[in-house]
Formats: sequence, structure tokens, C-alpha cells
Amino acid sequence: MSYGASAYARVAQTALSPREAEAAVLLKAAGRLQAIQSDWINQAPALNEALNFNQKVWTIIAGAATAPESPLPAEIKTSIAELSTFIFKRMIDTLIEPSAEKLTALISINQNIAAGLRQ
Repeated sequence: MSYGASAYARVAQTALSPREAEAAVLLKAAGRLQAIQSDWINQAPALNEALNFNQKVWTIIAGAATAPESPLPAEIKTSIAELSTFIFKRMIDTLIEPSAEKLTALISINQNIAAGLRQ
């Protein structure tokens, strides 16, 4: 990447709001999973790394959203906790019995949450 493009990328990253940053990370995780799903035969070896990244993203989201000091309403906290539980179970299931189809829900959730954060 050229020096100018690198500088622009750094400025763009610092200019993101927290919601935009969360959306960008969710889309990055979704993109990794989508790339593996789209080229399953060649990309399946990268599955563990992509799921690990997704797990880190959702651990941070779930922790921040459900923390006692979080300003979110109780029902939103509960919904995020339940969604996170589903995501973690799906990731474990995918690790145990890998299948490209199992990534669809993870990709869709990440993309939809990111879309909501960008509104």
C-alpha cells in the first residue's frame, strides 16, 4: 500500500465513531467467514482462524453490552446475551463438524447487526 493510502487508512480508522468501528469489525468477521464459505474446498483450512476472530469480536460485544455499567436497557442486554450464546454454540458446532452451510447464520447475524449499527 502506498504511503498516502496508509496515512488515509489510519485517519479513517481514527475518525470512526464507536458504532461505526463495531460495524466495521463485524463486517470484517463476516467477510472472512464469507470468503471461506464461498471457496470451501480451498479455504476450509482457514476456518479455525476466522471462527476465532469472530469469537473475539462477539466476546467483546457481549461483555460490553451486558456489563452492569452498560447504558443499554435490560431487554437489549438479554437479547444480546442470548444472541451471543447462539453464536458461540454455532461456532463450536462448526468446529466439531465443519460445514460451509453452518456459516450462513454467523455471516447473516454479523451483517445485520453491522447494518443496524450504521443506521
